[in-house]
Amino acid sequence: MPQCEMCGADKPSLTTTKVEGAELQLCDSCKDFGTEVRTESTSSTSTKYSTSSSKTNQSSGSSSSSSSSSSGGSTRRRDMFDDMEELAADYDDRIRTAREQQGMSQEELASQLNEKASLIRKLERGDILPSDGVQKKLEKKLDISLTEGSSDDETDWSSGSSTTTTLGDVVKRKD
Repeated sequence: MPQCEMCGADKPSLTTTKVEGAELQLCDSCKDFGTEVRTESTSSTSTKYSTSSSKTNQSSGSSSSSSSSSSGGSTRRRDMFDDMEELAADYDDRIRTAREQQGMSQEELASQLNEKASLIRKLERGDILPSDGVQKKLEKKLDISLTEGSSDDETDWSSGSSTTTTLGDVVKRKD
């Protein structure tokens, strides 16, 4: 007698069911966890997962032609991180220095930004990262930039020399 591949019960008849992408032989009580796989002759009825290949070929053919024309021949897809600027490693020092240069206390700065003084303290200690909104407020009020600019470290990487920099050139060993 065949066994249910989910609960292990011995049942006289099992149903082929698709669960999380895998086709399993399941008993009547376990088959509700997935979608019954139908044969080609009975595939006219709708199921949760489409098992007929004709529907997917038609829809994928039209979508692939539209997506390839919209890509514009770029070699790599752009993602959300391409447009993001990286927060400077010394953002805490930049905030503290700019605040002190303007002669403000942490409480005064917080009230002018409509934020809590504890937030300013945590930012200046480097305990937390500023949210985008707080970052913009700080940059505008203190007239500073908290994002990573073209620093000396980056110019070392793009020195324009003809030799290729390898990982061994960059790593410092602890001997």
